[in-house]
Amino acid sequence: MFFLFLFAILTGTGSLIYTRFLVETLKNEERKKVELWAEATMLISIADTGQDIEFLSSIIENNITIPVILADEADSIISSGNFDEKRLRDRDYLNSQLQKIRRKNSPIEIDLGAGHINRIYYKDSIILTQLIYYPYIQTGIIILFILVAFLAFRASRKAENNKVWVSMSKETAHQLGTPVSSLAGWVEILQQDHPGLSISREIALDVERLEKITGRFSGIGSRPSLKDENLTAIILRTIEYLKSRTSSKVSFVFDSDPAAAVTLPLNTPLFEWVIENISKNSIDAMEGSGVITYRISENDANVIVDISDTGKGIPKRVFKKIFSPGYTTKQRGWGLGLSLTKRIVEEFHNGRIYVRHSEPGIGSAIRIVLNK
Repeated sequence: MFFLFLFAILTGTGSLIYTRFLVETLKNEERKKVELWAEATMLISIADTGQDIEFLSSIIENNITIPVILADEADSIISSGNFDEKRLRDRDYLNSQLQKIRRKNSPIEIDLGAGHINRIYYKDSIILTQLIYYPYIQTGIIILFILVAFLAFRASRKAENNKVWVSMSKETAHQLGTPVSSLAGWVEILQQDHPGLSISREIALDVERLEKITGRFSGIGSRPSLKDENLTAIILRTIEYLKSRTSSKVSFVFDSDPAAAVTLPLNTPLFEWVIENISKNSIDAMEGSGVITYRISENDANVIVDISDTGKGIPKRVFKKIFSPGYTTKQRGWGLGLSLTKRIVEEFHNGRIYVRHSEPGIGSAIRIVLNK
């Protein structure tokens, strides 16, 4: 794609340089024609019997492309040629054309003798005008073509990536489904045979967690259904889950009213995954010690979720890159967490997610914007 863009620039530049050369050549030719036209006009005005009036008249009549205005020494218009015939009745039209021509090309003077002169003003022919703008139009068309090609290529790549995501997610859900179902059955037998065994309850919770993960992969592999859910409850529930599996040195702060229900269309398992992924990245950025703050705010059209931490911060140059598949700063990591998060928020919930702000050594804030 870079080479296509470079090709467009080189083609446009080359065309512009060559066209400028042609324009200057044609400009000089047109001025020579007008000078010849002026000389013929002068000779006719002072003609004697030794001059070929018919030949001189043919020179004047053969100018059918260059618009000209003949004016006296006071710049009062005497005659004109090659202008819009329909508009010549309007005297203001010809005067406005004269003012424009004055600024563009210097006039050619005709000495009539006895201190009297006429001036011939002329403007570029239609062909020359078109030639001036042609390379810009050509370059614009080439750039437009490359832009369309780039958008089509990107759409194709995105569709291909989506297909990979769908296939991988469905296969993961399928592979997890059988052993998880088997484990659930064994846990049920264990609880029946040993009802007082405390470990069976913990195993049951882990199996439940595996079932949720399987459901998430199944959901992200296809278009999930959305229904009105309480966002506040989802975030609080995710915080409680994270607290039980995170160091006590990490504090979770919900900086909004926990009793205020914020209802909007969501897929609960997938959106819990969003909050979880962002929170785990914050925990990693704080190296297991710090504060994560969750805040919900609203306006007329949107619900906004801000998740901030007191971690090491994110360099500004990678604000967008952190959501790309495969990007990770961990020695052991696939770089899929935030990529999946972006897909869930933007493609499944028609929202936006981005780095709101970040300062090295102070912390970062991720913002999620959802449509009501």
